[in-house]
Amino acid sequence: MADVARLAGVSTQTVSRVSNGQPNVVDSTRRQVLDAMRTLGYRPNSAARALRSGRFRTIGVILFTLSTTGNMRTLDAIATSAAAEGYAITVIPVEAPTQDGVNGAFTRLGELAVDAVILLMEVHLLDAASVSLPTGVPVVVADSDAGDRYSVVDTDQAAGSRAAVQHLLGLGHDTVVHLAGPSGSFASQRREQAWRQALLDAGRPLPAVHRGDWSATSGYEAGRAVARTDATAVFAANDQMALGLLRALAEAGRRVPHDVSVIGFDDVPDAVAYLPPLTTVHQDFAEVGRRCVAGVLRQMAEHSAEHGTTLVPTRLVERASTAPPPAAAAAAASAQSQPTRRNTR
Repeated sequence: MADVARLAGVSTQTVSRVSNGQPNVVDSTRRQVLDAMRTLGYRPNSAARALRSGRFRTIGVILFTLSTTGNMRTLDAIATSAAAEGYAITVIPVEAPTQDGVNGAFTRLGELAVDAVILLMEVHLLDAASVSLPTGVPVVVADSDAGDRYSVVDTDQAAGSRAAVQHLLGLGHDTVVHLAGPSGSFASQRREQAWRQALLDAGRPLPAVHRGDWSATSGYEAGRAVARTDATAVFAANDQMALGLLRALAEAGRRVPHDVSVIGFDDVPDAVAYLPPLTTVHQDFAEVGRRCVAGVLRQMAEHSAEHGTTLVPTRLVERASTAPPPAAAAAAASAQSQPTRRNTR
């Protein structure tokens, strides 16, 4: 640092500010210091800095899979938000959603230098595991029901599901069939509970639940069963399963939305390109990721743990896959086709 300071004509304190990414350095001076660093081949020693400051400027992220839309989009936001605050992330995938898999992930976590942990996983498996989180390390959990023990950031699953059901009932459908996600998933459970409660509150029949595993393939398989029923409206717990459902209905000759209305959950970028474009519940994965990072940084700054749940709002995005049921649509068309009678005496 002294060599860089001499070459740049600044103090070692200024070099330290530049190497730490601090904002209180004028642009021209910052460029001088960076040029001197490049000329001398100087790279800040993060390990030495961590020993001095007690901070590694790294956030660990533990998650089950990188294959789901939600995890990928949330992880992208976590990485972007962390980088903006001068932090890197270390991603630790759980090899299998089992106790042994969780144990292995947390064993690796204990060997790594991280300042905080964000969990994108079902907390009930953490409860069953024989390991615990490192003492004193801030923790935020995404999409979980662990608000009494950790700080949780969750999409408002219930409000989004209610909006989906109420939208379909408002169009005139007598009831709504649910294509649920895996039974062990917290998000799937919340969406199914809200679907059931919305129908009960409206005094409508509760159809049998069809279940998938979040994939389009599982949506297709469940959709083949749905196509054999007289369902006129289906709420799928995510857009991928809705995509498979659309294919199954098309193969069975059930037109969407003329015969069956379909609504999803997520609002993936491709939902607008489905045939027909998918009505869905938009959840803000990026905001979930940002709030997770903000939560662990706040705990670090305040040197205290947090508890409770922060809900990120959802909103219904109406597209072309939902419409009034066939009987209501036919009645409306018939009424429009009737000639207007004049009252004559």
